[in-house]
Amino acid sequence: MKKIYVGNLAWSTDDDELRETFARFGEVHSARVISDRETGRSRGFGFVEMDDSAAEEAISQLDGRDLAGRPLRVNEARERAPRGGGGGGGRGGGGGGRW
Repeated sequence: MKKIYVGNLAWSTDDDELRETFARFGEVHSARVISDRETGRSRGFGFVEMDDSAAEEAISQLDGRDLAGRPLRVNEARERAPRGGGGGGGRGGGGGGRW
């Protein structure tokens, strides 16, 4: 199974519309538009999970295609890099002393 990133979604696009858009290429296991935690409003992207061959077909057919007046960006999702904790700060070495 592949996870597909779908970007440049119209604010009005919901999970069902996303699912329907991809369903003509094969079974959609999940389709989710990502929303802002605080406002609940769409963040303009989402993810779809499909079987490998259907996913490849959907990616090649839908990338750049118009949905609700916007050209979709569709590609295989990449794992998100781990977010680093804290960091920065401190007064690391060098130059504070007398000669």
